[in-house]
Amino acid sequence: MAKTTGNIGANAASNTTALNPMMGINREELLGAVTMLLKRTGTSPKATAKYAGRMAKESMDIVLGKSKRAPDPKDRRFQDPAWTFNPFYKRGLQGYLAMQDNLNTWVDDLQLDELEQARAQFVMGMIVDALAPTNSLLGNPMAQKRVIDSGGLSLVKGLKNVYDDMTKNGGMPSQVDKRPFKVGENLANTPGKVVWKNELMELIQYTPTTDKVHRIPFLQIPPQINKFYASDLSPEKSVIRFLLSQGIQTFIVSWANPQEENAHWGLQDYVDSLIKASEVIAHITGSKKLNVSGACSGGITTATFASTLAAAGDKRINALTFQVCVLDPRSDDSELGQIVSDKSIEIARQFSRRKGILKGDDLARMFSWMRPNDLVWSYVINNYLMGQDPPPFDILFWNADTTNLPAQLHSDYLDMSVLEPFSHPGEVEFAGHVADLTKVKCDIFIVAGIKDHITPWKACYRTTKLLGAKNIKFYLTNSGHIQSLLNPPGNPKSKYFSNTDLSGSADEWVAQANENEGSWWVEWAGWLKDHSGTMKTVPKTLGSEAFPPLVDAPGEYVFG
Repeated sequence: MAKTTGNIGANAASNTTALNPMMGINREELLGAVTMLLKRTGTSPKATAKYAGRMAKESMDIVLGKSKRAPDPKDRRFQDPAWTFNPFYKRGLQGYLAMQDNLNTWVDDLQLDELEQARAQFVMGMIVDALAPTNSLLGNPMAQKRVIDSGGLSLVKGLKNVYDDMTKNGGMPSQVDKRPFKVGENLANTPGKVVWKNELMELIQYTPTTDKVHRIPFLQIPPQINKFYASDLSPEKSVIRFLLSQGIQTFIVSWANPQEENAHWGLQDYVDSLIKASEVIAHITGSKKLNVSGACSGGITTATFASTLAAAGDKRINALTFQVCVLDPRSDDSELGQIVSDKSIEIARQFSRRKGILKGDDLARMFSWMRPNDLVWSYVINNYLMGQDPPPFDILFWNADTTNLPAQLHSDYLDMSVLEPFSHPGEVEFAGHVADLTKVKCDIFIVAGIKDHITPWKACYRTTKLLGAKNIKFYLTNSGHIQSLLNPPGNPKSKYFSNTDLSGSADEWVAQANENEGSWWVEWAGWLKDHSGTMKTVPKTLGSEAFPPLVDAPGEYVFG
């Protein structure tokens, strides 16, 4: 059964909340979609009767053993041999597949507008996924075998897991066994010091691991909705350790976890803190220039930081990296974007204003229901029906270690989706300045993931059209969202695509792209070293006289 646990963990790791769109769809609108479907059943009796008749005929074929329906070979729910060889389970499966197909076709044929259609498909998908026979003990042959093999102990353990999740996890099935992990010990354990802090952030400087370092330092800006240590998980996955091995003076931001009293923190406040942090880095390193990278929603903060400086004629940023980041959001980029209306956005804005914060747990719960088979039902099966613990994955531990969004920052992110400031240069006031990325002239490195459904790669590619830089590099990995970031050298399955011609569309770019074996980290490190100046002897201590070390990395805010 360990293989099953590993499979669900690996799949969940590709569905993280690293860049949740943060817009949401409220319960009233979901119920409205259900009501609309029920009304259509009554107002379109001919269409309903047609599909009911088709389902009745196919059900007869299934009972008589004439049906040829079979599950997708990649659908892990139906891997057990009983679904193929046991007549009871085979017919049950075929009935479920027939129902799924007919219901989806019925929804597709309804005469609905684009928003209604998207919501109807979303709601129907949730309903059909919930009705899968594998989600119940009676309909899951693998779980029944487990009961027999364990002498009933799997049921006892499953009930305990249900109780634990009801009392300690907000009623959602746990996605990770947290017991093996501890931040600062086997996660986020790269040596370093917090060298400056304010109420929004701690600035961590890491201890160099080479005899000499490049003169121009590097700053990593993580998303505010997750803890920073995705960049410093286990030593073999740590991009921080990799950069240190390349002689890069490395700094990272650790954001504070805002509470209700911090509701007023907005994107402008975060950018102001970054401006101060960059001044601290300049004082410590003696470099007037700084290389900056932003990942996921941290890339939005990075772009706003760069735009703010460019608007003031400040050229302290030497080179920029954007990792799996969308700066020109459009409604058709994601499933959530397709079902969200202007009303949804305003309801989400009002909700966080009333509460003062948007809780990370609430975001994670919403995102889980966007991927119910992978993030809900697979764990219901594993944890409750099979009586197993969820997998101990470090990525999933990090993903569960959420932070809150202050109401004003949440509102600013919603404004980004409504106002589209970066795709309307010089026209929109955003985060305290008139946004204009065409004024950002430094060299740019952009990376996206071809399997990334959170920040789709074609949306990431649009960033190449927003900037005023002449030298932009775009790379596409063969991974999903978080796997694109955690891509250390040595993985034989890693590869990435490159093409220097960015003049055309995303489809034109990928059609002419070259396939490269290995990790994009190596390509990035070479590019970053070229933009990091000459070498100098490693400083004897971290920090400086004006900014002495405060506490050891990973700091204090990471535990908040």
